[in-house]
Amino acid sequence: MVSPRELELLTRQLNQAHRAAVQAELAAAGLGEVGHPVLLAILHGFCQEDDGGSCHAQRELAELLHISPAAVANSLKSLEKGGYIRRRPGPGDARRNQVLLTEKGRQAVDTCQHALESVSRRMLDGFTPAEQEQLLAFRRRMLRNLRGSLPQSPAKKEEL
Repeated sequence: MVSPRELELLTRQLNQAHRAAVQAELAAAGLGEVGHPVLLAILHGFCQEDDGGSCHAQRELAELLHISPAAVANSLKSLEKGGYIRRRPGPGDARRNQVLLTEKGRQAVDTCQHALESVSRRMLDGFTPAEQEQLLAFRRRMLRNLRGSLPQSPAKKEEL
């Protein structure tokens, strides 16, 4: 049987090593200040400056990334300070900020995506395609197990 402590430690080490490898790739490409490359990539896929206004609000980004709205706000603040994004009031509700990529942000997206792909290829080096598929299936199952077993807050139980 797998030791829960060993599994927890390995999971943390893998996450930290992955994050460090992505940051090293970004730094080598001159984008060390981009703290959340996945967020930048998501914004590129869903919201362009010339888009008709169907941009994600900050809360929607938090839900999509499964992180807290405060973490998204901090990441967006850093990206905005670096000139990668800008925010504008949402149509019909000035309290809901929409997040838009700037030209600098659009240019950085390709580099971020390349860094993520490069790290993934290194991480999976030596695995056969079948092993990669199996690993992906195992990790998806683990994620479903964890998300499905979260205790519901009293407010969520009342909604059911």
